[in-house]
Amino acid sequence: MAMSQQGGILHQGASEERGENARLASFVGAVAIADLVKSTLGPKGMDKILQSMGRGQSVTVTNDGATILKAIYIDNPAAKVLVDISRVQDDEVGDGTTSVVVLAGELLREAEKLVAEKIHPMTIIQGFREACDCGRKALEAAAFNNASDTELFRRDLMNIAKTTLSSKILTGDKEHFANLAVDAIMRLKGSGNLEAIHIIKKMGGTLRESFLDEGYILDKRIGVGQPKRIENAKILVANTAMDTDKIKIYGARVKVDSMSKVADIEAAEKDKMREKCQKILGHGINCFINRQLIYNFPEEIFADAGVMAIEHADFDGIENLALVLGGDIVSTFDDPKGVKLGSCKLIEEVMIGEDRLIHFSGVQLGEACTIVLRGASSHILDEAERSLHDALCVLQAAVKDSRVVYGGGFPEMRMAKAVETLSATTPGKKSIAMEAFARALRALPSTICDNAGLDSSEIVANLRAAHGADPESRMGVDVIRGDIGDMYEMGIYEAFRVKSQVLNSATEAAEMILRVDDIIRSAPRQRQ
Repeated sequence: MAMSQQGGILHQGASEERGENARLASFVGAVAIADLVKSTLGPKGMDKILQSMGRGQSVTVTNDGATILKAIYIDNPAAKVLVDISRVQDDEVGDGTTSVVVLAGELLREAEKLVAEKIHPMTIIQGFREACDCGRKALEAAAFNNASDTELFRRDLMNIAKTTLSSKILTGDKEHFANLAVDAIMRLKGSGNLEAIHIIKKMGGTLRESFLDEGYILDKRIGVGQPKRIENAKILVANTAMDTDKIKIYGARVKVDSMSKVADIEAAEKDKMREKCQKILGHGINCFINRQLIYNFPEEIFADAGVMAIEHADFDGIENLALVLGGDIVSTFDDPKGVKLGSCKLIEEVMIGEDRLIHFSGVQLGEACTIVLRGASSHILDEAERSLHDALCVLQAAVKDSRVVYGGGFPEMRMAKAVETLSATTPGKKSIAMEAFARALRALPSTICDNAGLDSSEIVANLRAAHGADPESRMGVDVIRGDIGDMYEMGIYEAFRVKSQVLNSATEAAEMILRVDDIIRSAPRQRQ
């Protein structure tokens, strides 16, 4: 580092780490991140409390790997690679965010030992690649597909949902929430459009009181003096300013010689608003939903016309509302014929707990539904929403790729066995890397055991023996009995796509970090 700065290559303030130092810094950072989330893996994983240091010091309680890694500030560049693969795993399939980081960390832990034994990183990478291909083939061979039988496929989806929810806050009511998630996904009829599933959180009651409602529930109230129930609704969804009946001239000065002129300006503003309301009513609607505020004067005009007006309608989710109702979001109202109106069979007010909400039933998008979550506190509701969203994403992936594998450490043991068999017939040093890959795979069931307070060495050895004795073995970790168990009988299933993504992402991330032999930190640009 000193030499490069003396030679004038790097600017003052920049730093460089080379060779072994760079590789060691990468390994240490990545393994530290893996160890951070390791304790959250599996059905007996622990939660983490994340406290913001900003204003309000908000608190998040979660065991979701992606949520934890998104929230923490990381300085190590290799650790950032693991955070990115966790985020991609969350976006792609929704689950396996902790598994992918733990597997990548274990691969790097094994690679560190091999580098210390003077095996070249490119040889290790070659071994890892061949082991990954072998593992993928073993995973494909172990997968099964019941998509042709509706009843069996629903059972598979239920088991996948229950397995996903087992490691979350909803594990106590996993049967109830697995039913909710599967019902919601089955309503989509394979379209995979998760935007049609709306989740709202209402404090009060218990998690078990959460329910699925056909249609769309909007967490808003109907305007004063307007109809509270409309059948065969014609709905205009808009994003327009409805608050110009008062003078709002910012950063300008208006000089008038009498108060009557001020009254004239106000009257002109009111006339403008009245004209706008008439144009809206000219669309032949009986319900007007606006993304922005609706002031008293236009609200009065709508009430007189017998039109239901809903203001500030779910600022983020108005696109979903328009999608569900089958209408356009409009901002100008000069061309009523060119506007596609939304429609539904019935709009009415409903009570959930002590709150009034608006319920749209018989909407145009038939698969639309709303899941209402109940719970004792906002932290519980937030974690329940994250857990349910993960389950919905996994089920969506399972509907697109209907192959299923057994869970509970079964796929890792099956892949490790296949990789070890291949390494025994592979010449050269890369066979040592392949054996290390198999050890890293077996670290996942070992971690599940450790987190449950079980003897991981004993259970993983028993699993290895069971898979070695019977090539068709379905054995995995049974954390309830503290032993190995048949995953088919226990109903522990996972989506093939989740496991495949974990394997590929973790291998690619480990390969990327292994290639590093130089870390250059550039100096911040000086402000002139």
